[in-house]
Amino acid sequence: MVSPAPPPIEAVIDALIDNPVRTEDVRILAPSAPGIYAWWAPPAILPGLPGLPHPAVPDLRLLYVGLATKLRARLASNHLRRSGSSTLRRTLAGLLLDEQEYRTRWTDRVVLVDDDEARLTEWMGENLRVSWCEHPSPRDVEADVIRALRPPLNVDHASGPTTQVVKAARRRYYDSAGSRP
Repeated sequence: MVSPAPPPIEAVIDALIDNPVRTEDVRILAPSAPGIYAWWAPPAILPGLPGLPHPAVPDLRLLYVGLATKLRARLASNHLRRSGSSTLRRTLAGLLLDEQEYRTRWTDRVVLVDDDEARLTEWMGENLRVSWCEHPSPRDVEADVIRALRPPLNVDHASGPTTQVVKAARRRYYDSAGSRP
């Protein structure tokens, strides 16, 4: 049996732009299939990091693009629960460290303290939306999607002045836990 051809990059981008949903809907709507996903926020959220405006939802702009072997698990279990396994959460925590007074600690890596993990998840639910596109080999299209859409929170496959801001926020996040025990 011949597998269907993966969607071309334009179709992936169209799907990512199609319908960002609230974080509370991820467990119900996101498939357990591989794919690529995009996080969106109102322009007032992290205003110093401009992203592509959403073409159909004027109060949203693109923040971050990532890939997953299982979209539902990546979005719900990693991005909406644990900073230790989510580059997006670590970046957001670093950018919001002073404003939200997040606290970090060492485990086998730097993580937010439990109360602040919950507060970041709540903040994400209030401020972010997410969309996705199923793709059999998301790694094959991730770099092209990032280059085309230029999400400000991505560092890999990205360029421009925001990459230094994001790298500095990630460093602040790691430094906030102090030296490794």
